[in-house]
Amino acid sequence: MSDDLSPARKAFGQIAPALAGYTDEVLFGDVWQRPGLSPRDRSLITVASLVALYRDNELPFHLNKALDNGISRDELVELITHLAFYSGWPTASTALGVAQRVFTERGAESAA
Repeated sequence: MSDDLSPARKAFGQIAPALAGYTDEVLFGDVWQRPGLSPRDRSLITVASLVALYRDNELPFHLNKALDNGISRDELVELITHLAFYSGWPTASTALGVAQRVFTERGAESAA
């Protein structure tokens, strides 16, 4: 697949082109662009939801998006720590492992 494809089209566009299209056009095109919340706020909400629901498959993408949207590593770790008391220790410890991998892959860029 070409490097200019969206993350959705790279991940599952070959098997589910319609879902990739909805992801690009509706989710990230319409929903994420609504004026009621900033991209930063949407990232906080999305990461918190993914952590609480144990959705570690989608978490790396959204942790990266959160960092790109101005959320710091420290804020993400605090979010996960806070959720340990609401969604449980297993969800938090799993999310911390995922976050550590994302931070390591991003290197010093996300050390802020």
